[in-house]
Amino acid sequence: MNKVKAVPEGMHTVTAALTIDGASEAIELYKRAFGAEEVDRAPDPSGKKIWHARLRIGSSAIFVNDAFPEMGSTAQPTRLYLYLDNVDAAFKRAADAGLTVKMPLTDMFWGDRMGSLTDKWGNSWTLAQHMKDLTPAELQKAQDEAVAQMKKS
Repeated sequence: MNKVKAVPEGMHTVTAALTIDGASEAIELYKRAFGAEEVDRAPDPSGKKIWHARLRIGSSAIFVNDAFPEMGSTAQPTRLYLYLDNVDAAFKRAADAGLTVKMPLTDMFWGDRMGSLTDKWGNSWTLAQHMKDLTPAELQKAQDEAVAQMKKS
């Protein structure tokens, strides 16, 4: 008898799960904004809501479902941090798809280029691309310079 893997093939140990009022609409937005691929979907018996859907963005899975307050499942916004290639194009795509820019793309002292957007359900999406690796000493120096710059502002 084969042993079943604790973590299914193609999944990671931690998987984000979004509970949203309007999961079908959110899935379509995430397809346009992030190039999400819908892997599977299980509608509720009415066919109007989604009990469970699995999306793939890059190498990660995200679960999306509708809120079912009668079963103790309520919508709640969350924050997600996505590492992507060509973050400038990805950020523009997300903004063009209808997400609201909260922080424009900026080069950060720790080596990431990042910016944040929110969707209409209040979920925060930080898009980033790692641009340079820093030694601990380089990171400390960059952090000290960033803090000094903030104090001047």
